[in-house]
Amino acid sequence: MTAPLMTLTWTDHVTGRQGFLVVDRLVRGVCSGGLRMRPGCTLDEVAGLARGMTMKEALHYDPEGRYIPLGGAKGGIDCDPQEPGAYELLVRYLRAMKPYIESFWTTGEDLGLTQDVVDRAVTEAGLVSSIQAVYPLLDDEAAARRRLADAFAVEVDGIGLDELAGGCGVAESALAALDRAGVPYADARVAVQGLGTMGGATARFLARAGLSVVAVADIKGTIANPAGLDVEALLAARDAYGTVDRSALRPADRELPGDAWLSAQAEVLVPAAVSYAIDTANQGRITARWIVEAANMPVLPAAEQLLAARGVTVLPDVVVNSGTNAWWWWTLFGDIGPHADEAFAHTRRSMRALIDRTLARAEADGTTPRAAAHAIVADRLPVIAERFGWYR
Repeated sequence: MTAPLMTLTWTDHVTGRQGFLVVDRLVRGVCSGGLRMRPGCTLDEVAGLARGMTMKEALHYDPEGRYIPLGGAKGGIDCDPQEPGAYELLVRYLRAMKPYIESFWTTGEDLGLTQDVVDRAVTEAGLVSSIQAVYPLLDDEAAARRRLADAFAVEVDGIGLDELAGGCGVAESALAALDRAGVPYADARVAVQGLGTMGGATARFLARAGLSVVAVADIKGTIANPAGLDVEALLAARDAYGTVDRSALRPADRELPGDAWLSAQAEVLVPAAVSYAIDTANQGRITARWIVEAANMPVLPAAEQLLAARGVTVLPDVVVNSGTNAWWWWTLFGDIGPHADEAFAHTRRSMRALIDRTLARAEADGTTPRAAAHAIVADRLPVIAERFGWYR
């Protein structure tokens, strides 16, 4: 794959802070990728995420489906989303990006932003929708938009379906790996970094599948209990940023340092918060058998090599957390309806098939799951190019 199609750096005239947009590829003139806001966000980071979106789209290509893969893109703003003035900065960024969002970039929530905040800012910036560039590709725009709006209105046990879809995909990825290894769910312990949208939903699905969630980490630190945490109670006690109110902890729950989740006695680690969380220095503390990348780029490449040498399998983000993006398009294009049961069933089937294909390819090639995912994408790109005009 070649260099990104477009990179853009924007400087806010009010604060001097920078924002970025990277378009990795276009398919039929459109690309897809969320918008993140975090302090220290860089152009290189956004470029890596945009390349990952190209891979996620290609991995979910199904010639029998209505959902047609888009190109990959990503946006980023270098700012703490909890800082005063962050929302106004977001609106100014979206106003600056308006021509691109109107023409070819479809976006949505990512790290530091929720979809309701994005939607509110998009409206204030004078846009129709954060995904309006895809509307011309729909057979029936009105019906498709109504279907997606209905899906966003669905709640399951008080949590929106849009928040749960991605976590369902991450959890199913972990379960598929356990099944291939013959590990009973009741014998598997899990540690999760981040209890926001993705981490919280993943913890819920894994706990309900019978796994024991023994540690979760938020910005205040790690909450641990070797006998298992009450995931539902922790989810009910978190704020909009995924921070848990410590008054909800039970007597046996322990408060530990923020990085204690890394060395938790667990079979599965789920980094679901920030990028670059696992590096060459701290990877040695990990005793888990699997790392399931719910966050984008949480394991540095050099750390992944060391982990692989120790027999630790990293299930890569481009596969594991691709369910959120796919759920949007499955719903909008009409592969599924706006119903939780249908969304979860389709997500589970698709993610399990994708994980099985990735792990089987890794075993056959004698390589890592990430390298296998890259190989699968390389096989699919020419097919997509021939049918839809890749890069155009």
